[in-house]
Amino acid sequence: MRYLSRVQNDNESGNPMDKVIAMDRFRSGKSLSPLRQAEAYWAALCDAPLVPKRSQIDPRGLENVLQYTFVLERIAPGIARFRLAGQHLHGLAGMEVRGMPLSAFFVAASRAEIGAVLEDVFDEPSIAELTLTGEHDNFRRNNEARMILLPLRSDCGQVDRALGVLVADDDFSDQPSRFRIAQSAFRGIRGNAPAPQQHETAGFADSQAPFQDSAPRLRLIK
Repeated sequence: MRYLSRVQNDNESGNPMDKVIAMDRFRSGKSLSPLRQAEAYWAALCDAPLVPKRSQIDPRGLENVLQYTFVLERIAPGIARFRLAGQHLHGLAGMEVRGMPLSAFFVAASRAEIGAVLEDVFDEPSIAELTLTGEHDNFRRNNEARMILLPLRSDCGQVDRALGVLVADDDFSDQPSRFRIAQSAFRGIRGNAPAPQQHETAGFADSQAPFQDSAPRLRLIK
């Protein structure tokens, strides 16, 4: 598997430490283990060169992180809606999120960017990992969150589903949480194209020898 990285940072300070991403936990010490567990489960289902199918995802394999987990369905370029979502997401939104677009968790200024992230996940396809910061006002502190998006195929073979995990650092509040994208990183997966639409049975197709123009020809002799 080939990995490509691309990192964006909206912090323009000159301190190099401000650009360091803590990959294993939040600044408060809260663990990012749910992201790592979901990615390991997804990777175990990969059958190179194809990403897993949505139908392969078994909730029992994600039992320890279900509250943070969700499944997206692509419905238009740059737009995906929740098909399933755990209680952690319902708590952050203050409501049931099934059927809502993923962009509902983002402030208006970040919605075009999350649309571009989704296009990268589905079209490349690639794994996206995001560092998020929450809205800050007089009623709540600056919330930090992490999200990972892992591409999935539908039963038709198209990469138009995604397994995701969202973990926020803050406790739930009365107001719905909205986030900005502070950093994003992408890891490309070589060879992951939509499965070809064909009905050949594996193992029954004969190998074809290349055509050679110089091969001998039969000639009719009277």
